[in-house]
Amino acid sequence: MEYSNKIWYRKWWGVLIIIILAIVLFFLAASAFYFLGEIRNAKLKLSQAGRELTGEQYPAAASNSYWLGSTNAKITIVEFGDFACPVCLQSFPTVREISLKYKNDIKFIWRDYPVVSDYSATLALAGRCAGEQGLFWPMHDKLFQNQGVGQTDNKAVQADELNALANQIGADQVKFKNCLNQKKYLPQIQKDLSDGQNFGIAGTPTYFINGYKLAGDVPLDVFIQIIEQLRK
Repeated sequence: MEYSNKIWYRKWWGVLIIIILAIVLFFLAASAFYFLGEIRNAKLKLSQAGRELTGEQYPAAASNSYWLGSTNAKITIVEFGDFACPVCLQSFPTVREISLKYKNDIKFIWRDYPVVSDYSATLALAGRCAGEQGLFWPMHDKLFQNQGVGQTDNKAVQADELNALANQIGADQVKFKNCLNQKKYLPQIQKDLSDGQNFGIAGTPTYFINGYKLAGDVPLDVFIQIIEQLRK
């Protein structure tokens, strides 16, 4: 009987074992790097959330603003936003989700900061004119869901587009048109704009969580981390 003098790792089954072990080690190493990365990201997000809620507190809440949630909430979130702002549109689903998820824990306030386009103030007026009829939030949602509506130099087309949105949410057309034509709530919008400038807002959206400034498109998980920390 003949026996092979080859070392085991040079035999076909030895090579196969080495290949299998290499594949297993590769996946173990990849998994380790992935989980370590996730842990680092989680720690980074938590540290960012804590760091961003420091510094000066601003009296950002306003009594004549539209809000969602609980009157006596421990947590107040104020958004200075613009219906023409693409980043506000990107943040819109997050805002609506936390408003529903934490409706008993937060008071979410909207304030107008119409700086993105020449039509921003008109869109803000549309929101407030709908709000006059108790329909601010439906119009708020419509303006974001149909971003681009009302952004035209043709005043007749602009009025028709905004009136159509108002009609979709069940607003009285005559009252809405009169309110929009008279620019009835322009002073309140200008007050929001002035306050935002005094608070050092550089762009939209900018949030104030219990008075602490947080700018930009805040990810949902960061919002949740901050709210959960403040609920404790």
